[in-house]
Amino acid sequence: MEHPQSTAYTRALDAAAQSATAWLTALDHRPIPPRTGIEDVKSALGRELAARGADAETVVRDLAAAVEPGLMGMPSARFFGWVIGGTQPAALAADWLVSAWDQNTALRAVTPGVIAAEELAGEWVLELLGLPPESDVGFVTGATVANFTCLAAARDAVLREVGWDTAVLGLAGGPRVRVIVGAERHDTVDHAVRMLGLGTPIVVPADDEGRIDVAALEVELTFEHGPTIVVLQAGNIHSGAFDDFGRAIDAAHVQGAWVHVDGAFGLWAAASDRSRALVAHAERAESWATDAHKTLSVPYDCGIAIVADGAALRSAMGMSATYLSRTASEDHADPHDRVPELSRRARGVPTYAALRAMGRDGVAALVDRLTDAAAALAAGLAELPGVEVLNDVVFTQVCVALADDDATDAWADALRAEGIAFASSSRWHDRSVLRFSVSNWQTDAEQVERTLQAARAALARVVPAGQGGRP
Repeated sequence: MEHPQSTAYTRALDAAAQSATAWLTALDHRPIPPRTGIEDVKSALGRELAARGADAETVVRDLAAAVEPGLMGMPSARFFGWVIGGTQPAALAADWLVSAWDQNTALRAVTPGVIAAEELAGEWVLELLGLPPESDVGFVTGATVANFTCLAAARDAVLREVGWDTAVLGLAGGPRVRVIVGAERHDTVDHAVRMLGLGTPIVVPADDEGRIDVAALEVELTFEHGPTIVVLQAGNIHSGAFDDFGRAIDAAHVQGAWVHVDGAFGLWAAASDRSRALVAHAERAESWATDAHKTLSVPYDCGIAIVADGAALRSAMGMSATYLSRTASEDHADPHDRVPELSRRARGVPTYAALRAMGRDGVAALVDRLTDAAAALAAGLAELPGVEVLNDVVFTQVCVALADDDATDAWADALRAEGIAFASSSRWHDRSVLRFSVSNWQTDAEQVERTLQAARAALARVVPAGQGGRP
């Protein structure tokens, strides 16, 4: 006889699978924006906690029915908001297994099954990105925490070089650590630096595409000679541009600085022969941060922190306790020694599944498909009356605008309200812009054409014929 708990699991999981399949198959034709708001969803969920509970299958079905109208169609092939990828089938299914297995993936010897998959995923990521194979890899929640993790290792390492042990002495009274960034770095870098107690970064100018001004960096580096971290960028959030890694890293290393590369989506350019030149010399940095839930299209959440000197990472992140079985070795750290968490899900497993499903050639094809779609979008948008493409489209980002901010904002609102395609608004170079970030593995020529048709229709509704162009 089947155990009642087994039956409960089966029914609940079947209900979840049915709801998830319905959601995924509807993405191609449902409107992308949510159809309802938070308060309506709360009412549908039931605002009062009942005295008596409900069976698992009922809870799952009711949850799906109540929440689905409030979901944004982020996994859609025509979702270009922010930088959010879709979910590949193998990665999604693997993520379900991770939840079912319910392993606290902290110690190598305790959960060898999932850790084996995570370690292979890390090795494959290093290979694909052309990074030093001896680097340590930690799977974290996203690029914000990946930046934090790498910069923690950087902070402690540069202080250690001048004789200050942060682990023992803390930061108070110690030497100042300079963190130098470009004017168009991602704001999460500042967030990570602030959480690390390093204050406000020193900002040097960037060019029109958002690349750090290397000459200005060289000057800034000569002002002081104490502990220094330089943060470079692989993939500007607006333009997709990449810093000149060769010159910038040369300048930083002359002054003994640690170089960190924030490459949430852009580091994946290294996986393709066509785009690898964009990240030339980035492998000479000391640390790198990226996301698997962006370009690689694994489920949220999965950031990746990579540090060339594994000892520096383990020194910053590692911990010990008498109740923990130490299972690390000189060659293999326990997973919790590479990340800020002790309790952690095996978020590297979906990355393994995605890479295994695609193979090396498939990852390259994915990167090429995204860059081709971005180029096609830019070309098609540039043909619309009054539309100006503001950036050099070198990777997956396209920024466009009309003659004035009000027209651009109205066009953006009309496009999103139509529901066929979604692009996010922003400000760049003191202008309102509409930003298309091509990040979904399913975005192909057909989806680009559907997006262009939607953009054309939305533009016609808000900008009279013959208007909208820059004087």
